[in-house]
Amino acid sequence: MVNFAAESHVDRSVVAPEAFLRTNVTGTYNLLEVCRSIPGVRFLQVGTDEAYGSLGSSGRFSEDAALAPGSPYSASKAAADLLVMAWHNTFGVDAVITRSSNNYGPFQFPEKLIPLMILNASSGRELPVYGTGGNVRDWIHVDDHCRGILAALSRGNAGRIFNLGGDSERTNIEVVHLIADRICGNRDLVRFVADRPGHDWRYSLDCARARTELGWTPRVPFEDGLFATIDWYLANEAWWRPVLTGEYLRFSELWYGERR
Repeated sequence: MVNFAAESHVDRSVVAPEAFLRTNVTGTYNLLEVCRSIPGVRFLQVGTDEAYGSLGSSGRFSEDAALAPGSPYSASKAAADLLVMAWHNTFGVDAVITRSSNNYGPFQFPEKLIPLMILNASSGRELPVYGTGGNVRDWIHVDDHCRGILAALSRGNAGRIFNLGGDSERTNIEVVHLIADRICGNRDLVRFVADRPGHDWRYSLDCARARTELGWTPRVPFEDGLFATIDWYLANEAWWRPVLTGEYLRFSELWYGERR
């Protein structure tokens, strides 16, 4: 069993944290109990680098780093990871945890940074960037992430945690500029907005364990993957257009409007 299910948008967790506790914590508990009742089932928890907290300008998190989540989202994911390890240690559930860096690629919900910027730039709308845009994220293409999950599921020893990063650290403003340059050539669309509460400065993962024990390494260069992702969104309006209405649109307008 692979637990992909999660509330995962940090901004939403600031506004409505209860849904994150219900899905990410209680939901994980429920799945672990199912696995405990079925002998021989392996449970893989899909986690996040945000559980480690924030880094300064140097260093990387190993799997042995202390958990120090800084948002309701990351706290709920860290709590889920601790439940998984407790069910492994106490009840013998065959469990493995992966913690990935920021994902990108096709079919990502438009509230996330890269699809949000792609769709805004393609329609000439403003590109809202928190603070100065200097926060750093490591980006992993969804295909590389899925290969890592499959490797951990099939080859990872029970009770192990595996970092899955893309070795592609970029500041947020660098990513936004790449998207704007590719789509419309207009960086003037960038609008710096008030920073998000508890906004972590930098994430970076040491993935030596995954390379050594799983034989996994990321393959997709960031710019190649980003440009392919841009092309996918521009060619698949029928997929994303229906979600740019209703609750999503109301949340986006309220959230970024308050940060003007």
